[in-house]
Amino acid sequence: MHGSPTLERDSMHRFVLESAGVRGALVRLHASWCAVRDSHPYPASVSAQLGEALAAVVLLSTTIKLQGSLILQAQGDGPLHTLVAQASAGRTVRGVARWRGEVPCGELTHVFGAGRLALTTHTAQGDPYQGIVALEGDNVAAALETYFSQSEQLATRLRLATGPQVAAGILVQILPSRVTGPDDWPRIVLLSETVTTDELCNLPAQTLLTRLFHDEQVRMFESEPVAFRCTCSRTRIARTLAAIGHAQLDGLADERGELEVTCEFCNRSYRFDRVDVEHALTEGVHIDSPDSVQ
Repeated sequence: MHGSPTLERDSMHRFVLESAGVRGALVRLHASWCAVRDSHPYPASVSAQLGEALAAVVLLSTTIKLQGSLILQAQGDGPLHTLVAQASAGRTVRGVARWRGEVPCGELTHVFGAGRLALTTHTAQGDPYQGIVALEGDNVAAALETYFSQSEQLATRLRLATGPQVAAGILVQILPSRVTGPDDWPRIVLLSETVTTDELCNLPAQTLLTRLFHDEQVRMFESEPVAFRCTCSRTRIARTLAAIGHAQLDGLADERGELEVTCEFCNRSYRFDRVDVEHALTEGVHIDSPDSVQ
């Protein structure tokens, strides 16, 4: 099943290896990755971690019945102390990273220090669900494999890669409802581990899957477009300001004359003058001023 060139650029392909009882997904992010990467002056070592996290969160969103959003968050006490990647049910992504000083390459403990990785699912109904695992291993993929092994008891393998213009990844996972032979999963793992970074980033999806799993019954589904989209808005920012509290917000407005808040995901700035602040505090954040400034 062939996707169009446009969808290949920023797309997610789900597939099933019928005879082995394995499901999988392949993701390529181009324009969406560049939009996230260019929002801040990320060093190369930070950019690589963020790109892999974005590819990973899109892949993971295919393994659950998602009607809201899935957030991958890594926090530690090291140079790269915060990393957030979010995917929605509508296949939109956004992400941000925070660092201090020089960020090395290498194992997660060198990059993040002591920390944890959390996966949080937000749905339209019900409370968020969160799973947490130690931020350990060679890379984000290894930490996520540990998460699925410990928290979900579900055998999972990921390969992730980031380049200047692309963030990509592939996931394979045992279908929980299928009974398979003892050699099926080890065989699929060995095959998936042969993929190269160049293949993962550049080969057309069908070509890649055929090359990797040439003796398997591969069933591909229609490709799904992925796009960068930030969910910030003037109303959301106003609600956040109102939550600060009347006394503190009133004091800030008196001190500065107006407040400017910048979204950390997309760098869009929102300005609130003294009248806007009063509306945020007293009238249910009904604000009619222009949306934002760049």
